[in-house]
Amino acid sequence: MGKIAPVATKYIIKAQLDANGVIEKPDVVGAIFGQTEGLLGSDLELRELQKSGRIGRIEVNVTSKGGHTSGVVEIPCSMDKAETAIIAASLETIDRVGPCTAKITTGMIEDVRISKRKYVIDRAKELLAKLVGETLPESQEITEAVWEGVRTGEAIEYGPEKLVAGPDILEDDELIIVEGRADVLNLLKSGIKNCIAIGGTSVPKTLAELTKKKNATLFVDGDRGGELIFKELSQVAELDFIARAPAGKEVEELSSKELHKSLRAKVAIEQVEKLSDVPVTVGEAEEDHEEGGEEASEAGAAREAATQNQPRPQQQSQSSYTPSAAQSDSSRRPPFGQGMFQHVYRGAQPVELSESQKGSFKKYVDEIVGSRGAYLINGSMEIMGKVPISELQRSIEGVEGNVETVIIDGVITPNLLNMLAGKNVKYIVGMNKIGIGRVPQGINVVLAQELK
Repeated sequence: MGKIAPVATKYIIKAQLDANGVIEKPDVVGAIFGQTEGLLGSDLELRELQKSGRIGRIEVNVTSKGGHTSGVVEIPCSMDKAETAIIAASLETIDRVGPCTAKITTGMIEDVRISKRKYVIDRAKELLAKLVGETLPESQEITEAVWEGVRTGEAIEYGPEKLVAGPDILEDDELIIVEGRADVLNLLKSGIKNCIAIGGTSVPKTLAELTKKKNATLFVDGDRGGELIFKELSQVAELDFIARAPAGKEVEELSSKELHKSLRAKVAIEQVEKLSDVPVTVGEAEEDHEEGGEEASEAGAAREAATQNQPRPQQQSQSSYTPSAAQSDSSRRPPFGQGMFQHVYRGAQPVELSESQKGSFKKYVDEIVGSRGAYLINGSMEIMGKVPISELQRSIEGVEGNVETVIIDGVITPNLLNMLAGKNVKYIVGMNKIGIGRVPQGINVVLAQELK
């Protein structure tokens, strides 16, 4: 008996079987062949169609329960639509299966090619998306990739400790000290080649000696690790300046623009008692000024005065970053903090809270933990609204009534304090703080652990 090839199947006839009695699969197949024999003529005889491969194997699935049998009959077919429909209709003439009365109802004729077309469309979409994502880079991208490979390949090893450094570490009079190899590679990508990595938690003797011969700038991450490195290096090496990455970021993560902004914002070491005295970047303050003005710390003016008094070397390597290069850039700007901000700053002081205030603050802190949001509280200690931290400024300006307290599920930073200055906020409550040396007049900083 012939068998239809799966690839040649065009349609599948699907019919529902119901019988008043218990029957099995051979009974159904026998009834289909027997009761349709001679019904449609020799051209549409099921046995002959199956021998020639135009009808495939008849699949029957039946189940019996409580003296009643039901099931599904499926017949694959490679004939045209009209002949397939005739075969499907002929199944409904069967009224007995084995010893039982039965009824077969054709439910549908499935076009196999439709499902294949759907697969082709879906697969084509996937292939097209992959093709679009792997398009050839633009010429500028190719050029940048080549230069990046050359620059990062210029890293050398310096001293017996084999410290990772840039190629201009010996020739240049200026020295930039970073934490690790990844920081050096990121500086090389931006064309800053007079850099060297500490390469561990202890300061190498070679590096300490090198700082005695050059103008050394320590460039650290904006986290607690950077503060520890600053404390250690300031004790064993001769530093001239210190710069820091924005709070929560590492030097290896910064873009070229962020690197140069951070280095321009360096502070003379004599002006710094702790890392929090170092401003994040000059560039961030300038962007705040363009948006309407925020508060500048007194450390900014001290930094500008200190850097402007530094001598300018006779020759500079175009690929190295030097303090004098920063001066020529910053000299075209007004002195940092001059005429830009109107709010008064004061040193951070302990905050005295009543028991009632502590209880209310603690209650709201417990509620907001894990939400990464902020509560706006009025003078009656009532919640005026809850907003994402990113929407805090716009929400305070748009809310009706005065916001006296802001409680955030996050870290209190100088930028956040600058944003709240002049908005009648008396208390800012957060989970932690970073880089806060001075605060705007009238704002009190409270940490969650102080409420216990």
